[in-house]
Amino acid sequence: MFPSGQLPEIAFLGRSNVGKSSLINALTGRDGLAFTSGTPGRTQTINFYRIDAAFYFVDLPGYGYARAPRRLALAWNNLSEFYLREREALKLSFLTLDSRRGWMEKDLDLKHRLESLGRQYLVIATKFDKLNRSEQERGLRAIRKEGVEPLPFSALTGRGAREIWQAITTTLQPR
Repeated sequence: MFPSGQLPEIAFLGRSNVGKSSLINALTGRDGLAFTSGTPGRTQTINFYRIDAAFYFVDLPGYGYARAPRRLALAWNNLSEFYLREREALKLSFLTLDSRRGWMEKDLDLKHRLESLGRQYLVIATKFDKLNRSEQERGLRAIRKEGVEPLPFSALTGRGAREIWQAITTTLQPR
């Protein structure tokens, strides 16, 4: 079901339509690598993207908005939970939040789950370009209230991509 686990993995987690696929495409410089859509819930499986034969980006199904039968949404959730709990190759997760919306209950549940599993994660505030300066500051302050420092990101302008790559590089460096 999953690749052999020989290469490290970086997971992208978050609500449906938060911009995970756009983030992956922007980081790789490959439009269309990860499927993007205006319709929430299009990522329905765990997708592995091999990066430079060195590691994988892993795009997990989103949660929250998908119009799908409850049984199917539960199956996505169970698969994601299994991956987060059992996957030894998982080295870093990016918990993606829409900077316009901030934390929602399911985001906080995921944050607490990552912490309870001892998983390393960073919070990415996506769609940053859609806010004016004062909205950006207000959004970042709201995210910080949960004790994390978000990395602002815009797929449109590329803002934050360098910092995200630095986090990936630091995480994957041999210790």
